[in-house]
Amino acid sequence: MSVSDFMATSLVTVTPETPIFDAVDLMKQHDIHRLPVLKEGRLVGLITEGIIQEAMPSKATSLSVYEVNYLLNKTTVKDVMIQEVETIAPDALLEDAISLMRTKNIGVLPVLENGELKGIITNNDIFDAFLKITGYNNGGTRVTIEITEDHKGILANLAQVLADADFSIATIVVNRIEARTIIEIQVESQAVDGIKQALTTAGYNVTNAVLTNQ
Repeated sequence: MSVSDFMATSLVTVTPETPIFDAVDLMKQHDIHRLPVLKEGRLVGLITEGIIQEAMPSKATSLSVYEVNYLLNKTTVKDVMIQEVETIAPDALLEDAISLMRTKNIGVLPVLENGELKGIITNNDIFDAFLKITGYNNGGTRVTIEITEDHKGILANLAQVLADADFSIATIVVNRIEARTIIEIQVESQAVDGIKQALTTAGYNVTNAVLTNQ
């Protein structure tokens, strides 16, 4: 899975000269929390709700309401935007985006290709990607199997067991924890008992089997 598979491509942008109030209105209008800043088609910064809130005068300010509004009306995006913006390429792995976000403690990455803004990916896009990859939104049954002695061919055998019982696999996630291996399989069926029985009869330790997204 690459960044391009999950990034948003319908972008709302501003220029450095955009008044702060206009940027806020755009965020409210489109129900978004950050805006890429473009100058002559090139990314030059990023502005977010948090940045704007930090730029607002404190409630403890001695300025009058008139003076505060005057200052804000004079404030433009370039006065408060982030100029050193972390970016990522559209063909980067989704895991690369997650790692970069975690390392830099950020929730958004503009996606650039040859210097051109192609999209934007946020932490919410990552959450959506996880749900899609795991098959959660497709419904069916999530089966958790604990393997104490991992070896080659287990996944192939699991797939065969389910196929022989006429069950189709949507996704498989393998999580290795110390001496154990946890395998989670999303099966395209709501026959929880039948799925569990097929795996148990084949000698597997099924620790959980539940319906998803009913």
